[in-house]
Amino acid sequence: MSRLHRSPRQLVKRVLLGIFYAQVAVVVSLMATTKVRTLLRGKRATTFPVTPPTTVPLGGVDTATTFTFGTDLYDDMLAAIASAEHRILFETYIWKGDAVGARFKKALIDAAARGVDVHVIYDGFANMVVRPSFLRLPPPIKVLRYPVLAAGLRVLSPRRYGRDHRKILVVDGEIGYVGGYNIGSLYATEWRDTHVRLDGPAVWNLDNAFVDFWNLRKGSGLDRLHEHGVSSWETHIRAHRNIPGQLLFPIRGMYLEAIDRAREHISITAAYFIPDRDILQALLDASERGVEVTILMPEVSNHVVADWMSRGFYSTLLDGGVKVLLYRHAMVHAKTATIDGRWTTIGTANIDRLSLTGNYEINLEFVDDGLAAHMEKVFATDSQNARELTRAEWSARPLVAKACELILAPLRPLL
Repeated sequence: MSRLHRSPRQLVKRVLLGIFYAQVAVVVSLMATTKVRTLLRGKRATTFPVTPPTTVPLGGVDTATTFTFGTDLYDDMLAAIASAEHRILFETYIWKGDAVGARFKKALIDAAARGVDVHVIYDGFANMVVRPSFLRLPPPIKVLRYPVLAAGLRVLSPRRYGRDHRKILVVDGEIGYVGGYNIGSLYATEWRDTHVRLDGPAVWNLDNAFVDFWNLRKGSGLDRLHEHGVSSWETHIRAHRNIPGQLLFPIRGMYLEAIDRAREHISITAAYFIPDRDILQALLDASERGVEVTILMPEVSNHVVADWMSRGFYSTLLDGGVKVLLYRHAMVHAKTATIDGRWTTIGTANIDRLSLTGNYEINLEFVDDGLAAHMEKVFATDSQNARELTRAEWSARPLVAKACELILAPLRPLL
């Protein structure tokens, strides 16, 4: 009798183990195949169209300058650091120990040497491959290393598992930067990304985001940062911050509300597009009511497994009238969207579960016709380097590809 009771359980166990082994086999095969192809292809020059840095007035008191090429952004950030007189707040997810990373390290050390109060935050897990000596910054620079194992002994608490995926620089509370760019030579010329620089009272949003994170996570030996308050209330810019430690994830809600408001067109640029059910349905509903929905994503990203999980949504998107543009010959890492020539977001959050319900992230939300018009031009420029995926092409993909997508589908909630 007990054997009869155990048999269904054993069957379920074997099925689950079979699925797990199949997923492992697919992941290993994809990674190995990608590595071999990369070695055979060798290093190739990366070129793609870029939009020059452009400054747009916001509400009469602030300005926003967008950057779509890493070298332009880094030169501007380093000039801002060199001009600092009082305080620098620098936060990054990845900080490579290469030539570009060294320039930023020297700039921060030089600023501290001339009396500027310098605070640095970086993610320990994202920089495990970086030499520890590179990330040691001399006093009086204050450094907060977000730990690799942030959960500690609280392994069952969802509040403890988010990575610090943010990229923020604030200089003297007057200049602020945020966006998708990490720090490194690869990103300077080979990746297509988007960052925005703010000048004016709206910089407080980024200053406050850094201060709150620092005070939330600081350990012993680090002083508490004090908030200076804001000189004016700006209605055209809002900062949305995901804070796993407080179970706050407003960026997802921002996207859902903005998509539901759309009446004409939605243009999304996503490094990794693995939407949850609600965001996917919101986009399909928008398309059904006549909104032109276009999603631009890399044809081949730096994460092959994420690519295959994204592909699992292509059939649903194409059947729902959503246009899919695949960016070619370079990694597009931007996290931006524009809607109806009125609304824009630029930030650090990808459209996947890790970013929207897991990591520490920050996205700026703009309601401004001028910035939206400019970002639509950026999207049009990027579209020149992309090809549209057709339903006929997608339906004709090999059966083995369809099988891989099906096997990997259960992993979507993890990414």
